[in-house]
Amino acid sequence: MNLLNSLQHHFGFSSLRPGQQAVIEHIMAGQSAAAIFPTGSGKSLCYQLPAVLLPHLTLVISPLLALMQDQLAFLRRMNITAASIDSTQSAEESRNIMQGVRDGHIKVLMISVERLKNERFRQFIGQVPISLLVVDEAHCISEWGHNFRPDYLKLPTYCQSLKIPQVLLLTATATPAVINDMQQKFALPANNVVLTGFYRPNLYLEVLPVAEADKVNTLIAQLRPAPDAPTIVYVTLQHTAEQVAEQLVAAGLQASAYHAGMDQDRRQQLQQAFMAGTTPCIVATIAFGMGVDKADIRRVIHFDLPKSIENYSQEIGRAGRDGQPARCTLLGNLAGQNVLENFVYGDTPEPEAIHSLLQQLPAAGEQWEIMPIRLANDCNIRLLPLRTLLVYLELDRIVEPQYSYYADYRFKFMVAKEDIISRFNPERQAFLTAVFAGSPMARTWCQVDFEAIWQQSGGERKRVINALDYLHQQGLISLESKQMVEVYKILQPALDLAAETYRLHQLFQQKEHSEIARLNKMLAFFESERCLSQELAAYFADHHAPEHCGHCSVCAGNTAQLPAPAKPALPALDQLQFWCKQLQKQSPQSLSTHTLTCFLCGISTPVLNRLKARKQPGFARLEQHRFNEVRSTLASLNS
Repeated sequence: MNLLNSLQHHFGFSSLRPGQQAVIEHIMAGQSAAAIFPTGSGKSLCYQLPAVLLPHLTLVISPLLALMQDQLAFLRRMNITAASIDSTQSAEESRNIMQGVRDGHIKVLMISVERLKNERFRQFIGQVPISLLVVDEAHCISEWGHNFRPDYLKLPTYCQSLKIPQVLLLTATATPAVINDMQQKFALPANNVVLTGFYRPNLYLEVLPVAEADKVNTLIAQLRPAPDAPTIVYVTLQHTAEQVAEQLVAAGLQASAYHAGMDQDRRQQLQQAFMAGTTPCIVATIAFGMGVDKADIRRVIHFDLPKSIENYSQEIGRAGRDGQPARCTLLGNLAGQNVLENFVYGDTPEPEAIHSLLQQLPAAGEQWEIMPIRLANDCNIRLLPLRTLLVYLELDRIVEPQYSYYADYRFKFMVAKEDIISRFNPERQAFLTAVFAGSPMARTWCQVDFEAIWQQSGGERKRVINALDYLHQQGLISLESKQMVEVYKILQPALDLAAETYRLHQLFQQKEHSEIARLNKMLAFFESERCLSQELAAYFADHHAPEHCGHCSVCAGNTAQLPAPAKPALPALDQLQFWCKQLQKQSPQSLSTHTLTCFLCGISTPVLNRLKARKQPGFARLEQHRFNEVRSTLASLNS
């Protein structure tokens, strides 16, 4: 059966979109490939069709649960056996899925990248033949990408250890630097990178300069002519989503807020209502959109500035997937610039924090066991920068990741202990007796003590986990694990701590400058005097878009100048000192200028969370001021 016959048979499509055929042919020829297509251009089919034709499992790395569920629903409608393993499932559901994968009944398994850090999962998946690894949102592997996720850097290693012969990388937002990074990390030939272009002739791109005080009324005016048209309004902060939705409802428009602070059930209800058309307008943070495969979205309105051109491209890419005209409007001013900059500055750890982490490194050749959340709190480094810092140490061959494991295992009997033991031969009966004896029970749960079991039976940790995992799969016990520990080997002898601290801090500062430059590029794009469609395509290495698209605000003769808000005056110095002193009273250690700046600008850090800084009168009082201005002012107070 050739590709088009298989496409018709399994999916009911008579033809492939531009780019899809080239990517699928690479995969079916046993090669790895990358599909760089705009949002809504059919990237998913590039793995879905091969998945039904390849002999073994297709393992998909996906960053969001909503995205997984949307793709799983599509595959099931096509009668293709697919599943995910995620944190929302019961133990029995996960067990049944794993059995389906083992038996070969499930053709596609979707997981998050973090799932691969679970030793129980790695033991399971290592025994399953895999034809293809699919990396969705593959730009996350690049530090030059807009959404770098350090755990993605480990995917090439996982691919080798699991003996996966082919990789397919999927992304909608890759600049030339990111494409090069993806190619190098997965050894992809340039000819196997398929880029279809980013130009969308049905999208009207519009930048409306609007003062902050006028944004709500302008938004209402945008929505009123077609109140039932499916619309996403993007905002930066959760409380803004709530406020704007309330104001739209007060104006007689149907709208609901959506953000990550809501519980999962409520978010699912809202998404379903939007998909069904009963809620025409969603006011959302970027938590909404990934996995929303609604073809007839007629408007995407940015109430606040997006985080980057890449984010903007992804978000407007959700409009007009049916090919019909759709309008993408930015209500633009510079009032949100400080908030976006503050996100960047908050992710740069202080030299003192980096030095504190380096002091914890043991001697060369020894193992270093860490619990990331605890280490982040101990060193006052936010979790994502901490993971980035660990990656920097890996890349410089100071540490080498060994494995991850759960520190704590516990189980409860679903069948009487004696009945379980009686099912096995004498040697295994003795081993299980030692395991159960070394797992003292507190009410209904038994806590596994690996040291006690080893002393009684010589049973190694891996064998104990394998045995418990088997009993769990058979429904004889219910097994839980928690407290992830990551184990590294120290490669280098004693470091020059001062020099290494400086080197690492410089890397973070370069990253900080890069992110601020990315933000400034976005602002320049919105104020561009050239065709917006052409500028957007060129940013993503697509040089085939028309010079004048005829469907953007610049081509209509309306070049934007984003209004800047009136610069608020800083409070009196004694007021700043009062706020800082109130916070300092809560801390046994002296707080740095950087930490106090984060406090006043409303940026959470581990030490501020520990001090319950949000309850202090000064928290976020200067969030409308630029971070560097506040830091300089505080530094002058201490000089």
